[in-house]
Amino acid sequence: MITSEPKTIFLISDGTGETASVMTRAALVQYMDRDINIVRCKNVRRPAQVEALLDEAVEKKGFVVFTVVSPVLRERILNLALKKEVPAVDLLGPLLTNMDSYFGGQSIAPQAGLLRSVDDRYFKRIEAMEYTVKHDDGKELRDLEKADVVLVGISRTSKTPLSIFLSHKGWKVANIPLVLDVPPPEELKDLDQRRIVGLTIDPAKLAAIRAKRLEKLGEHSGEYASMETIAHEIEYAMGIFRQNRRWPIFDVTERALEETASEIIKVVSSRLGLKSEIII
Repeated sequence: MITSEPKTIFLISDGTGETASVMTRAALVQYMDRDINIVRCKNVRRPAQVEALLDEAVEKKGFVVFTVVSPVLRERILNLALKKEVPAVDLLGPLLTNMDSYFGGQSIAPQAGLLRSVDDRYFKRIEAMEYTVKHDDGKELRDLEKADVVLVGISRTSKTPLSIFLSHKGWKVANIPLVLDVPPPEELKDLDQRRIVGLTIDPAKLAAIRAKRLEKLGEHSGEYASMETIAHEIEYAMGIFRQNRRWPIFDVTERALEETASEIIKVVSSRLGLKSEIII
């Protein structure tokens, strides 16, 4: 077994340092018999910070690994490391330089911490999807106040498809079914009414949709798809919508899912004073 004085590796990053940490620790698996200290230096974006860290690296006879987006700051680190005779490895620079060459130049201005921003959007989307699945078809009425959008409508008015589509864009969506002669959940009254959206559809179109649904289940007829039942359900739903005039109503007949979702987000965002961009 090799024994020696502890070695110090400085991880310098303009963001969280997670990339440098993962890559360095993967390499250090080859040196498990060594005594190594890792110093993680996050949000390093000024030359003065670099100089102080390089001085510390000199003092501790350290090794520097860095992931920095700014070409100017990368060059500063490399020059100082060379001047102070500190071994240093640029993990991100060569990759960015070669990508710039491949793509014919930088696509955007170098932005520190951009990976973290992308990660945040990713986890927001996952959280929205988990919430939406949990709150599908009125299965869960707790935490409704956390929903960005609450869809309300009778069966087969695209509540679930719209919910899933919106959740993939980072919106937490709950959907509540309206059942003939059954009062809507009391929880709706306590919500921010600007987030609630009603859905309706043409009776003939709905009858056709429900008939296909019954066929898939091996049934060929039933009140569920009858025009009489559907007329009663739609009238019941419209009565509820008239009682709640603050809810915008969307007719999903012959409309693409993406079109309806976009319109819902525009309306809800406008009511809440938010940006209406649907793609996250």
